[in-house]
Amino acid sequence: MDVKGSRFATSGLRGSAGDKALALLSTDEISRAPYPGPNIAGFTLQMAAADIHAPLDRAALGDARMVLIEVDPASPASVRRVGEAARLPLQPYVVAAVRDPTLAQLRQLLHEGARDVIALPLVGDEVEALLVRLRAELDASRGQSHAGGKLVSVIKAVGGVGATAIATQAACLFAEQEAKAGRSACLIDLDLQFGNAAVYLGEYPKLSLQEILEAGARVDGAFVNSVTAMHASGLSVIAAPPEMMPLEAVDTDQICEFVEIASREYSTVFLDLPGNWTNWSLSLATRSDLVLLVTELSVPSLRQARRQLNLLRQQGSSDLDIRIVLNRYEKGLFKTLKLDDAEHVLGRPVDFTVANDFPVVSAAIDQGVRLTEIKPKNRVTRDLATLVAGISHSLYSEG
Repeated sequence: MDVKGSRFATSGLRGSAGDKALALLSTDEISRAPYPGPNIAGFTLQMAAADIHAPLDRAALGDARMVLIEVDPASPASVRRVGEAARLPLQPYVVAAVRDPTLAQLRQLLHEGARDVIALPLVGDEVEALLVRLRAELDASRGQSHAGGKLVSVIKAVGGVGATAIATQAACLFAEQEAKAGRSACLIDLDLQFGNAAVYLGEYPKLSLQEILEAGARVDGAFVNSVTAMHASGLSVIAAPPEMMPLEAVDTDQICEFVEIASREYSTVFLDLPGNWTNWSLSLATRSDLVLLVTELSVPSLRQARRQLNLLRQQGSSDLDIRIVLNRYEKGLFKTLKLDDAEHVLGRPVDFTVANDFPVVSAAIDQGVRLTEIKPKNRVTRDLATLVAGISHSLYSEG
């Protein structure tokens, strides 16, 4: 329930509605709290009544960039709500609202994941100052991220749909094209257990993502460049670790920081994500400028693709640019499933189709070469060229 009022004296700082800010307060605190009106510093602030001792309603948070949560420090269940919010894939800026907190309680809340603590009852000027400060941080963060490169995530509906083959071959075409425009491209294989992107391109680098993960905070642009292998197409490649490792062993903050550093070194960074979702892979996907969801024309694959789309929407990613790539597509009167059927199951149009040419693709993978080295003119490369043109248009048509 959103509660609106007009008892708020401000210094006049306002912005157009953009990022959402949400205050989860008890009904008593809402009755005391000022409401700032629709927009402050580019935020749309909503107040919602909530049981401060009940588990966090994640769906209610949606795509909020700031979540202000009333906390009873004497209640472990209430304190846990801060950590639940801080660990969400979109990683909102979490502020704990507490009445007369002690120093020990402040430390506990910060340890739990709060980025800031504000005193109850809320004061209008303090709420406004909080949002203005957060706006400056978000603008600085976005400026740093977009000053670097674009981020393209490749995800698969199910295993075996050919997502890595598409990622590697398309990234090579893209790198060649981008070099003519003075831009660079990098492919990072983040499939920690089954990653083969480098092998698909005939690269067997001595260094891999493992060195990045082991280096921790020591990773910088020079370190990233030292780990990459340069493909003949001009594509830089960071291989998956040589040994399997648990997906949950990766720290979300560390991997996101590494990808951000890579995006400052390269104009475009392709991420070949693992088939299973983790907090860090979902966080990277939702931060991407473009997501390519690869599926094929089969009922299991299309159903899983629909589930992937639903998951991303549930994370508040309704504005995420997702393009559906239908791999191994064949036309024919006697095919059980057709393109219209795929679009019906997905609930949206298919953006790109890639022809089925198993002999050419499998030979290229086995030999670690480009498709054109197996057959100069082939249907798959033709379709990938269309896909690459679409990627370029999506990333750079406005810039």
